Amino acid sequence: QVQLVESGGGLVQVGGSLRLSCAFSGRTASTYAMGWFRQAPGKEREFVAAIRLTDSGTNYADSVKGRFTMSRDNAKNTVYLRMNRLKPEDTAVYSCAAAEMISHACSGYGCYDYWGQGTQVTVSS
Repeated sequence: QVQLVESGGGLVQVGGSLRLSCAFSGRTASTYAMGWFRQAPGKEREFVAAIRLTDSGTNYADSVKGRFTMSRDNAKNTVYLRMNRLKPEDTAVYSCAAAEMISHACSGYGCYDYWGQGTQVTVSS
């Protein structure tokens, strides 16, 4: 089992920045990739970013490329999502996820085995 705890969400104005953190614990040695997904009210969950923990290879949704950066600190078992130039359409609950059985920064929901509870990000205009 892998446990995930997100933090760092909140209310921010358009154009502002936030950094989300996801601390993971448990069977961390077998965790090979982490991802961030988001879900806005009335919408389906969508992929945001993913990172391969072995070499920090990353993958981003087109909607966040150039604005969001995902990184990891293996010593702290934590991944981050730095979000810049936030837009109202970025408002959502952001959840991190961990994958054990893949070796790439997967964008598919089904790649991931464990999920956090999520943290709310609200961008006001």
